[in-house]
Amino acid sequence: MQHPGFFHRAGPFALADVAKATGAELAPGVDGSIEVSDVRTLVDAGPQDVAFFNNRKYADQLKVTRAGCCLVLPALASRLPEGTSALLTPEPYRGFAMALMLFYPQSRFSQVAPTDDATRTLIHPSAELEEGAIVEPGAVIGAEARIGRGTRVAANAVVGYRVCIGRDGYVGPGATLVHTLVGDRVIIHGGVRIGQDGFGFAMGRQGHLKVPQIGRVIIQDDVEIGANTTIDRGALKDTIIGEGTKIDNLVQIGHNVVVGRHCVIVAQVGISGSTELGDFVVMGGQSGAVGHIKIGPGAQIAGASHVAKDVPAMSKLAGTPAKPLTVWARELGMIARLARRGGKSDADEA
Repeated sequence: MQHPGFFHRAGPFALADVAKATGAELAPGVDGSIEVSDVRTLVDAGPQDVAFFNNRKYADQLKVTRAGCCLVLPALASRLPEGTSALLTPEPYRGFAMALMLFYPQSRFSQVAPTDDATRTLIHPSAELEEGAIVEPGAVIGAEARIGRGTRVAANAVVGYRVCIGRDGYVGPGATLVHTLVGDRVIIHGGVRIGQDGFGFAMGRQGHLKVPQIGRVIIQDDVEIGANTTIDRGALKDTIIGEGTKIDNLVQIGHNVVVGRHCVIVAQVGISGSTELGDFVVMGGQSGAVGHIKIGPGAQIAGASHVAKDVPAMSKLAGTPAKPLTVWARELGMIARLARRGGKSDADEA
């Protein structure tokens, strides 16, 4: 069964209406009566979709996008492929945020437990619980949620609107799941927050405009998530935690992050938005990664290290900014020798 999504989409809208709502201008020759139906990324968009381009890292995607129209700087409009209409704007990211508000007017707020006349108990009558699912006192199960057999939802947990949880899992006390799809045998400890807004704002002189986050969080089979960890939902695409991955307490995972299979992420790690971890990556306690980078399969990041660029597979990194472990160790050794000598180098000693 295909999941229906978490937000109701408005539209379709004519390009002229999209331009008006986003503060953009139609490029010369663009037919404003053409209709578009959704907002998507450059790589996912089709002829009925609006996309945007704001980061030069994605220039290759701009050249091959199939989007019906694209919010883009006037100077870059010529890079759009044939068939993609340009919506010209000095602030494409801000325009993207406003387009999301047009197509998804309810997306400013998370959909947790929408109320209606049928909502009278803590388990909504439209929720589906397989035989053998256990819901402890005080837990809230939202409309159209689904919970598999053998899964226990502990006291005061919240399973939001249309959230799906597989079989033989556990949702700890006080945990909150919204905009999330969970596989089988997943353990979610107390106080975890999954599926809340990603930290997305279109910065500008007139203030910082909130960018609606209409993606999801996908938690695959056999994942364990430690207490008080937070995992933000994606902006357009999904935040994904791969099967078998183990996440410690107090970890922050940003929107659109993709974590591979069987990774180990230790306490107080922070992973910024749109970063990708390959399979079997290990991140030590209090380490972190900036956004929009890739950490290759099998890489190991030492505790308190901070990754600022792509990491090759099987690398071992340490330090801030993170560098190969052997280089980091030599630098520490050199600093220690200088300290013992009162700051004099080998050349000075000679």
